[in-house]
Amino acid sequence: MRDMTQDTTPLVEARDLRKYFPISGGVLGRTVNHVKAVDGVSFAVQRGETLSLVGESGCGKSTVGRCVARLLDLTSGELLLEGERIDGLPESRLKPFRRRLNIVFQDPFSSLNPRMNVEALVSEPLRSHGILTNRAARKARVAGLLETVGLAPDTMDRMPHQFSGGQRQRICIARALASEPEFIICDEAVSALDVSVQAQIINLLMRLQRDLGLAMLFISHDLAVVEHLSDRVAVMYLGRIMELADRDTLFSRPCHPYTKALLSAVPLPDPTARRDRVILKGDVPSPIDPPSGCPFRTRCPIATDRCAQDRPELVENAPGQHVACHYPDAAIA
Repeated sequence: MRDMTQDTTPLVEARDLRKYFPISGGVLGRTVNHVKAVDGVSFAVQRGETLSLVGESGCGKSTVGRCVARLLDLTSGELLLEGERIDGLPESRLKPFRRRLNIVFQDPFSSLNPRMNVEALVSEPLRSHGILTNRAARKARVAGLLETVGLAPDTMDRMPHQFSGGQRQRICIARALASEPEFIICDEAVSALDVSVQAQIINLLMRLQRDLGLAMLFISHDLAVVEHLSDRVAVMYLGRIMELADRDTLFSRPCHPYTKALLSAVPLPDPTARRDRVILKGDVPSPIDPPSGCPFRTRCPIATDRCAQDRPELVENAPGQHVACHYPDAAIA
């Protein structure tokens, strides 16, 4: 966990991010509508902090991660790295920033080039950024990175298909660390792994964060994992943040009805314990045509006419706890 006495200037800050994907139609292929994947998301990540993005599949959390990594261009909004805007920079000027920010994807089977051995894969960022131009120095650096993530240095000549899923993800993490970044985005980085392997990778990430002072944006749908490693948690629904709070507050005193529903579905470690389930009605609306007002109102058990007319903004309901709801303290029957 991060040292709360450190500098409070955000390392990474997102301001009102929007990412709309055009939908073409007609004979001429004109844009007829948009998929509103991310629709006004704001947050900041401090040095050494882990901010988790959670929500159902399709809520836009992975798109947020790709926007922050500048793998996708924003439709609108601002993205800052230590106070300097990087959202409008052309690819030719992004290279210094890419060294400071990296991403680990969900599927280690598809994110590693099957034609490259481990040494080539892990040293790729070193060559790209002109770090350690000497081959022997690069090889020594790769060996050190492999040891850091729990792999033997003598495996660097092997190919990706010779490793298990957990080992491949360790290779991906080693590659992400090669350029000595300050910020790592983990996009469902453990969801494709067995449960026992998940625990190993999570412990590895926590150790690396502690030892290297990394900041992380951890994207996941698994609230049990999120509770274990987060400093703060942002709950997303239909492209927007519904609630943002520190981990302990969110898990002990959730305010938004959607957060309460998600937490009520998390299995309890004690098989004899019971928890009141919040059952949501209906399905998630389409991001092509989201509901008016509050995006959650069509499934919310406490929605009123006000919710259909006015979209609630993300405001501070309690110290450090921000909620986008007109009735944040209402009980759910």
